[in-house]
Amino acid sequence: MFPALIWFLKNTPFNWQKVPASLAMYFGASIIFSMLHIAIMVGSRKLVYLAYGRSYDFGLSWFELIYEYQKDAISFVFFITLIKVYQYVVQQLLGEASSIEESEQQATPTLNRLLIKKRGKEFIVKIDDVDWLESSGNYVNLYIGTSIYPLRTTLTALSEQLEDKGFCRVHRSHGVNLDRIESITPLPSGDSEIKLTTGEVLNLSRRYKEQFKLKLK
Repeated sequence: MFPALIWFLKNTPFNWQKVPASLAMYFGASIIFSMLHIAIMVGSRKLVYLAYGRSYDFGLSWFELIYEYQKDAISFVFFITLIKVYQYVVQQLLGEASSIEESEQQATPTLNRLLIKKRGKEFIVKIDDVDWLESSGNYVNLYIGTSIYPLRTTLTALSEQLEDKGFCRVHRSHGVNLDRIESITPLPSGDSEIKLTTGEVLNLSRRYKEQFKLKLK
């Protein structure tokens, strides 16, 4: 259940601009969480009882479901808090990036440098130092060497800003610095694999292949 909860938080972050809608969505998720937990619990017990030649009766009733949901709702909130605290601690240790825009007058400001906040210090790195990009909910993870820095933006918006900086979107979840590409290997599916000079291998989706080829010219 825990990996599923991590996936849910990553793909459905809480929207503080739409609190009622987010609360309703998370309430629904807590019900699904509880139902899955009950199903796994009951199924496991039935298998154990069956192995001993006995039968297990959960006694499914509204009272039992409400009782189990109350316990699972507490676990649901606890796990979310635990995950968020862990992510915050990791974010403070690894660092977080924010943009330094070159021109405020432009509709889409040019992004040349990033402000990296890490362990109480601030560092400025060039956008050219970024190897590749990865979408992660309301953030984009910037991969610079062996370090990962989350930038609060979307991959679509960041790709537009970095279009003239030698970056190209190659997948729904990935973008790449063209100067970091070492080789491209076609796959039978029509997609391709992009190997970077760092050793990282990314998928080049058929959807982005044409614009990728244009960028290489």
